[in-house]
Amino acid sequence: MSKRQSLPDQAAAARQPEQAAGPQPDQAAGRQPGQAAAGRRTDPWRAAFFGVLVLAILGFAGWAALGSSLLVVRHVAVQGNHLVTVAEVRAAAGIKLGVPLATVNAGAAAGRVERITPVLTATVSRSWPDGIVITVRERTPALAVATVGGFELVDEHGVIVRFSATKPARMPVLTPAPAVLRGSAAVRAAVQVVRGLPAGLRRKVRSVSAPTAATVTLHLAGGVTVVWGGPGQATRKAKELALLMGTHARYFDVSDPATAVTQG
Repeated sequence: MSKRQSLPDQAAAARQPEQAAGPQPDQAAGRQPGQAAAGRRTDPWRAAFFGVLVLAILGFAGWAALGSSLLVVRHVAVQGNHLVTVAEVRAAAGIKLGVPLATVNAGAAAGRVERITPVLTATVSRSWPDGIVITVRERTPALAVATVGGFELVDEHGVIVRFSATKPARMPVLTPAPAVLRGSAAVRAAVQVVRGLPAGLRRKVRSVSAPTAATVTLHLAGGVTVVWGGPGQATRKAKELALLMGTHARYFDVSDPATAVTQG
């Protein structure tokens, strides 16, 4: 015969799972469900304040860079120049004092400076808070070309860097000069050959002829002629020539160092 539970016992058994689960977090803290999530929401007024603050900072920075007299060009410095004057570089750059530093087009200014013939490359950079620095790299004259009243000094690209009434010491004369100097492959080869010579031999060179880039000939002090050929194999050619010059000949052909030739 089974026993029936009394009504009080049944009610107690129904409450046991709730008691075992324990109090909920919000209840334990004395808060109603949902109050914690509401507390974690961002205060809209605080977000608006920070947004306005950021816009104010950006606006001030823009005004300082573009609209005020705080960050304007007050100085234009030039460095690296020897053949051209500071005034020439500044005039070519065209950067006016008093303009906002941020508005200076550095690339365009550098391009204008590079139009000056003796200038090979130029860079323009900002020197905050109020300066511009123009750095130039000038062309290096390597050969002299005889002309009326003096010599035109050209670089390896055939560009006439400057005029000189007298030939600079130890600068070879290019003779005969090509009809077109600028961009001449023969001029470039002649300069490369001369620059690649051992120092002692280079000091003896008085003139260079280069009908083509592959037929460079050196004319040394004392009437010695050296057919060099193209710029290639410079080290091997120089060693072969040093051996052959012990014969005291006046003509050497080392254009092919494997079959060098002497005469005279």
